[in-house]
Amino acid sequence: MRCEHNRVACGHGFPRAFFELLGGVGRSSFGFMALSVEERERFLAEPRVGALSVVEDPARAPLTIPIWYQYIPKGELWVRTGPDSRKVRAIEAAGRFSLMVQRTEPTVRYVSVEGPVTGIGPDDEDSAREMAARYLPEEKVDGFVEYERTHLGEHVIIRMRPEHWLSADLGAL
Repeated sequence: MRCEHNRVACGHGFPRAFFELLGGVGRSSFGFMALSVEERERFLAEPRVGALSVVEDPARAPLTIPIWYQYIPKGELWVRTGPDSRKVRAIEAAGRFSLMVQRTEPTVRYVSVEGPVTGIGPDDEDSAREMAARYLPEEKVDGFVEYERTHLGEHVIIRMRPEHWLSADLGAL
């Protein structure tokens, strides 16, 4: 759902008065603008390092870690990690997680998604290669996949269906 910033408070947590100060609904005089569905999906599909957050202990803030991810618009988001990691245990217990990606140039922009886990399953070489190719130069992929296999061990794939979205372009600051 696109945030129109015309309610008492938007999904970003800003009060209506904030947007009136900036120039009203939509793009403000400062350049603030909610992203369209197509813009946010395209942005999330770009190769950025995500910040994955998951509740690990109700008495503490969420566990938040940087992670590589894959996303195809209109589809599921997936990550790879070691099967015995803290994040896997926390994700299994919570049944859901969030992921936020951002940039600072040429404008400050972010997309955050949250949703249920749709599956945790074994990794394979094709998935390892796909993820490595998303983030690394072509000539580095084979070496990275081999290093990961021989030094980092087994991985699992965790899939999530984005259910809730927050996104904005804050313009040039």
